[in-house]
Amino acid sequence: MQVARFGRPFGYSILALLVLVTPSANAAAQSAHEHASSSRGSDALLAVVRQATERFQDPAAAEAEGYNLLFGCVSGPDYGAMGLHFVNLGLVGDGKVDATQPEIVIYEPLPNGRMRLVGADYLVFARDWDPTHTQAPELNGQLFHLFESPNRFGLPAFYTLHVWAWKDNPAGAFSNWHSKVSCDSFAPQN
Repeated sequence: MQVARFGRPFGYSILALLVLVTPSANAAAQSAHEHASSSRGSDALLAVVRQATERFQDPAAAEAEGYNLLFGCVSGPDYGAMGLHFVNLGLVGDGKVDATQPEIVIYEPLPNGRMRLVGADYLVFARDWDPTHTQAPELNGQLFHLFESPNRFGLPAFYTLHVWAWKDNPAGAFSNWHSKVSCDSFAPQN
């Protein structure tokens, strides 16, 4: 996995790692989870996410609402990319799951230097979720992926759900990686 970095504070980089998923460490669990997540509610969830993120077509709108790019473009040599993650730190760590308020909006860098909105990522720490819930979080029947601790990031366990609402993903709308998203046009700013 390759991660291009900006000159951001180290603490933000650690938080940003929460959205990274390594296929080698979690491939079997992820595959089983994706199979278990039925298509029920998937069209409805995609519609809700599109409506909730429509205003973020321009990254400046996301920034105006507290979303910030915390690191560069995340790509994997075999799995495509996740793109540019704009994270709202106010929503991360609130212990809530709300389809209308994604913790992260995801963009793909374009050759003309612009960015295209491709999806959203929902994230909740297990320590914030588990004490008041008896099962993993879900949105419209789509189960979140659990990344237990210890993990390669040295972080507490967390749940995440990528929703590719603005660009069709051959692996499915709720897969972590998108084979048709590319970081080739990403030019880090220093």
